[in-house]
Amino acid sequence: MKIAGCVALVTGTNRGIGRQIVEELCARGASRVYAAMRDLAGAHALPPAAEPLRLDITVADTVARVASEHPDVTLLVNNAGVNRNQGVLAACDLTAARAEIEVNYFGTLAMCRAFAPVLAKNGGGMIANVLTITARVPAPAMGSYCASKAAALHMTDCVRAEVAAQGTAVLAFLPSAVDTDMTRELRGVPKESPQAAAKALCEAIERGADQVPFGARAEYVTRMLQEDPAKIRREYASMMPRPSPAAQPAQVDER
Repeated sequence: MKIAGCVALVTGTNRGIGRQIVEELCARGASRVYAAMRDLAGAHALPPAAEPLRLDITVADTVARVASEHPDVTLLVNNAGVNRNQGVLAACDLTAARAEIEVNYFGTLAMCRAFAPVLAKNGGGMIANVLTITARVPAPAMGSYCASKAAALHMTDCVRAEVAAQGTAVLAFLPSAVDTDMTRELRGVPKESPQAAAKALCEAIERGADQVPFGARAEYVTRMLQEDPAKIRREYASMMPRPSPAAQPAQVDER
């Protein structure tokens, strides 16, 4: 897919990777980029080709309205996400897991369902879902987040199969830890820059790729899953959650 001249909609653009994706799409010549976010207070300093858009991907009526009001979209980038940084058993209750599934899985799915018909009417296009390499090998320190992203990865594969006949490509982008608020709880782990992640995503979009790991750590995980999957799973299993649920971890919402 050619980014130059396309009309894109990107979710979760208030900061972090999402904001850099908007910048990169504009730099590559997108004719218009809808920069979607829940709170337009984060809409400052957008590029001229970007248009701020209020959107909560967990509200069905809002998603449907945005899709009907923006029939020109040819590229959908699902970047919005939530990370409560909690283990699956260490958490006090299921609140974190439900929030992550609601945003990372159901919200992304809702956007795919709403915009697949839009892309079809425009002759095809592309859906790019920004996930994480821990969708393939989970880290227990943020176990419920990893589980929600793993569900989104499988969903992405299914969406790809369903929209292939309409000429729409679907990308699963699997970055290593990126230096944003989402990963501030991760210590001792190398982090990629948001700018580099956005550039790699756009390159993958233009190649029409299906699934792309990004970053040294993601490439290492991908290689180890082929060479010694048991070893890489043991390595990630050592990333344990906080021992006491009373210690509240950072709860990061990039929507």
